[in-house]
Amino acid sequence: MIRHPRCADTARERDDPLAATAISTRRWLLIEHPGPWAYDAFGGSGIAPEVCERIVAAVRATRSRLLMIRRHGRLVPTATRSWAVVDTHPGGAHWGAWETDRGLLAAVDLLTSDAGPAPASGPSVEPLLLVCTHGRHDTCCAVRGRPLAAALHARWPENTWECSHVGGDRFAPNLVVLPDGAYYGNLDADVAVGVVEGHLAGIVSAAHLRGFTHQPPVVQAAVIAVHERFGPAGPHDAVCVRVDPMGEDAWRVHLAGTGALPARVEATVTRRRREAALLTCHAHQPSGAWSYDVGDLQADTA
Repeated sequence: MIRHPRCADTARERDDPLAATAISTRRWLLIEHPGPWAYDAFGGSGIAPEVCERIVAAVRATRSRLLMIRRHGRLVPTATRSWAVVDTHPGGAHWGAWETDRGLLAAVDLLTSDAGPAPASGPSVEPLLLVCTHGRHDTCCAVRGRPLAAALHARWPENTWECSHVGGDRFAPNLVVLPDGAYYGNLDADVAVGVVEGHLAGIVSAAHLRGFTHQPPVVQAAVIAVHERFGPAGPHDAVCVRVDPMGEDAWRVHLAGTGALPARVEATVTRRRREAALLTCHAHQPSGAWSYDVGDLQADTA
């Protein structure tokens, strides 16, 4: 059998750009499930089909992102598990518990209706550190993700969760910080604690930032460029005012800055298709990925 190099190794050799590779979503559904996770973590969870159908329909209708989560380490499964509906920027997490599959329908109601069942309290804004360790989906996520989860769990045991596939396997280990919606990649365990400490203190690590999920890719690219040029700054210090199309693959992005950032910034963002490559460990053939380049970055400090 021919063994291909692991995708995260080859991506680093190619210097694949991290910028603008976060998924775009504003709402998340997190379901605690200890695993083991199949390639399709939710589909292989054993949750009753009729409940799965309701959850999938709700996630699609709300354009949310569904993740399975579990605590780090080999824990004894308990009868009661958690779920959370998380809104990003600004937002927070509404938590609930389930013992039977139908107990997850409360999460469906909350996900799909602002007038859903009233939570016992307001949304929690405590940070959630979600580390992708979904080895059945991609080997790199397990090999690189588990040491990252261990490092963060040792420092923030109540905030850290392992999670299923978050996208961008080649950037493993991957971390999602909620409710900020920040994606970090290539976040090896030896630098992770410092990066997370900085983020929680209001300083984004632009070198590891893949983007913020409440922004489309073109805005993600511009925001990261602003952090690189004018940072350090916080996760909420660059806000998109508008995006003006300039053609099929070019945009002018207008941002408002606070904190250490200029008051107004404009950037031209262009999109191009990168040379095809094997982008995951399980890929059978090369495929291309979009790359976003930022130029003509102009700042107005007035």
